[in-house]
Amino acid sequence: VQLQASGGGLVQAGGSLRLSCAASGFSVDDYAIAWFRQAPGKEREGVSRINLKDGNSHYAVSVKGRFTISLDDAKTTVYLQMHSLTLDDTAVYYCAADKVRAILQPLAVAPSDYDYWGQGTQVTVSS
Repeated sequence: VQLQASGGGLVQAGGSLRLSCAASGFSVDDYAIAWFRQAPGKEREGVSRINLKDGNSHYAVSVKGRFTISLDDAKTTVYLQMHSLTLDDTAVYYCAADKVRAILQPLAVAPSDYDYWGQGTQVTVSS
């Protein structure tokens, strides 16, 4: 199983970035992919999550309306389109894979419960 995150960079406040997570080695019917972020001195935070089979998605309150998670047609790449970036969005962003769960708040699943992780990609928002 491999998850490869990319697309981070330096952007001014108010700008946009698109992150990509290339996924391989597991069944798309069984898994969801989430984006987490971790800022210095803070806990890892779930940002958004999408089921690979049906595209059902969830967002953290802090990013809802600004970030959009999506899948490519082959269901091998998950994107996180980020708009209206603020200084608070500065963090290392990670993608991770978890079995699909029939729960109301899948973003509440603890990072330790995820099966697979990609390497992080740094997003820095400047003023």
